Amino acid sequence: MENIVVRRVAPHEARGCIEGLADLLVDVVEHGASVGFMLPITREKALAFWTRVADAVVRGDRVLLVAQAPDGRIAGTVQLILDLPENQPHRADLAKMQVHSSARRQGLAQRLLEAAEREAVREGRTVLVLDAVTHGDAYRLYQRSGWQAVGDIPNYALMPDGPACSTTYFYKHL
Repeated sequence: MENIVVRRVAPHEARGCIEGLADLLVDVVEHGASVGFMLPITREKALAFWTRVADAVVRGDRVLLVAQAPDGRIAGTVQLILDLPENQPHRADLAKMQVHSSARRQGLAQRLLEAAEREAVREGRTVLVLDAVTHGDAYRLYQRSGWQAVGDIPNYALMPDGPACSTTYFYKHL
């Protein structure tokens, strides 16, 4: 994993990442990640999602981080949603943490999280909020990383294969 570089995607290069990000999204959903999509996920649906994200990056509404291998393959990603109500200029939402199935359990999610927190500070954000499947892998990552759990919502969403799952909301002061 040391050869994988975690970096912020510049607005002018966001659209160039769409193909690799679509491959990543299909992989994580097919491996059970609850990131807003159901099985079967099509490449077209993944491309449409990442096109909307790239447009938001170009507008300055989101920060997109990628974990990129030397061959250009995207092994992970996370986003900061900056476009929030005007009474919350100090806050951002952390969203869509994804790590390719071949790169899991190697510290990449931790690196993405730390990079996102640094980027939030650069953007002048002092409070981050996220939600994660209760007691899932990401839940444990956020607990280990100093995020505060504030509550669970039972039956919040469906897992990609259909069963309902709870989500836990977290926040972190930076």
